[in-house]
Amino acid sequence: MTELLFQLTGGIGLFLLGMVLLTDGVKTLAGDALRRALVRFTGTPLKAFGSGALVTALVQSSSATTVTVIGFVSAGLLTFPQAVGVVMGASLGTTATGWVVAVLGLKISVGFYALPLVGAGAFCNLLGRGRLRPLGLALAGFGLIFIGIETLQTGMGGLSGVFNLAALPSGGPWAGLLMIAIGIALTVIMQSSSAAIATTLTALHTGSVNFDQAATLVIGAAVGTTITGVLAAIGGGVPAKRTALAHVLFNAATGIIAILLLPLFLRGIVWAQLHLGLEAGATSLAAFHSAFIGFGVLVFLPLARPFAARIERLLPDRGPALTRHLDTTLGTLPAVALEASARALHETASELFSLLADRTAGVWNPQNAARSDAVAHAIEKLKTYIANLPPVPPAEPMARSRLGQLHAIDHLLRLQPSLESAPDLATRGAAPSLRDAIALTREILTLGRAGLHNEAPDDDWSATVADRSGRLSELRRQARADILNRTAGGELDTPASLALLDAMRWLDGIGYHAWRICAHLSPDQPDAPSAQTAQPA
Repeated sequence: MTELLFQLTGGIGLFLLGMVLLTDGVKTLAGDALRRALVRFTGTPLKAFGSGALVTALVQSSSATTVTVIGFVSAGLLTFPQAVGVVMGASLGTTATGWVVAVLGLKISVGFYALPLVGAGAFCNLLGRGRLRPLGLALAGFGLIFIGIETLQTGMGGLSGVFNLAALPSGGPWAGLLMIAIGIALTVIMQSSSAAIATTLTALHTGSVNFDQAATLVIGAAVGTTITGVLAAIGGGVPAKRTALAHVLFNAATGIIAILLLPLFLRGIVWAQLHLGLEAGATSLAAFHSAFIGFGVLVFLPLARPFAARIERLLPDRGPALTRHLDTTLGTLPAVALEASARALHETASELFSLLADRTAGVWNPQNAARSDAVAHAIEKLKTYIANLPPVPPAEPMARSRLGQLHAIDHLLRLQPSLESAPDLATRGAAPSLRDAIALTREILTLGRAGLHNEAPDDDWSATVADRSGRLSELRRQARADILNRTAGGELDTPASLALLDAMRWLDGIGYHAWRICAHLSPDQPDAPSAQTAQPA
């Protein structure tokens, strides 16, 4: 009995280790391509479904896809209706593992021949450079999966003579619920529905369970895999909780449908065996898994948008709007976390520019004051959030993004107090230089807001902001000399001239910091030549 337990636990462990190595290897080998593809090809629920299914089939882990999608939604890279489509695709994509196990792992004894693959992969990972290292990791993981299946198969063969689940009653609702509960428990314990399904396929292949029991075990595994998403959403924001809830509801509803229609599905499998040449046993079970998940997709995918809207009503987002993308659970996804902070910076800077535009127009009321407090709170939260992100090596592409965000926060911290120290511009509106400075400042703020929202009239918006900021700085220098000369000649009284200089300096400071914020938050935009090279004095 001890030998059987060792073989079973060892086989499951090898399979799980192989899955982890394969998933990590493929994700690293693909680099940022999988993330970009997942974001790019999700315009509609159907495209999102296709992306989710393809990415999950590649990385061999629906949990990895779901956790990543939760991060994308939290960061604002995906809308929630798009995430619903990806989650459905991930549920179907994970059935690919069952086909690999049924067609290759159980039919052909590849465990022995997979050993050189593990060795070659290990050497590539240890001695290789560049992309050869993650490729070696993926190869070693792929080989370990089949070694684990063979070890598991040997253990299951011995287990069937000691403890045979097939001898248990398989009819009736209670027996079905018991097997579903076992399937859920297996998935929760292993933290992998693929491992639970591989174990079920092996048990069916060795006769430890009959087909009806194996089918209900697979249904339980499909429901149990949602636990990983739930755990990933704990402590996350509302978008993360919505995505996890959508995953739970979809898989649970699909499982209920599968249970209610189980006799029809089983008849369909028998018909496919008789007329389509579908092999009995593990291959038929893999087909059943794909069939009931696919049926759930056919039911829910056309209703993806109403389904998403319903969940949004169940979990409304009442948190601060400016920092809604700042999810502390994104620390394990540095690239996504930086995307989240970038979006929050864009929205915070845009709101600050809007408030400053109101200030230059002489508009200020309690609502503006409340918005100003929200901006100050958002800047502090952004400062803490970015400071807590894991360090990025200078050679990494993300390093430039993080550096730019730190610069932007520094300028936001210097610009935000301008709301409270605004001079009274209306009483000095007769000065031509001041009128021109106000006009340039408002142009900078308007164009900056448009650029941060990707609504600028041209791609060189950051360069245009830099040019206007330079003009504003030159205007201040010229006006300063003129005002001081006129004051010394007695044309202007000293208090009025000093107040006018203070107003010009205030406007120039706004133009300078707005320019630098725009430059640092638009990394693809070069800093245009400008007469302004330093912070205004």
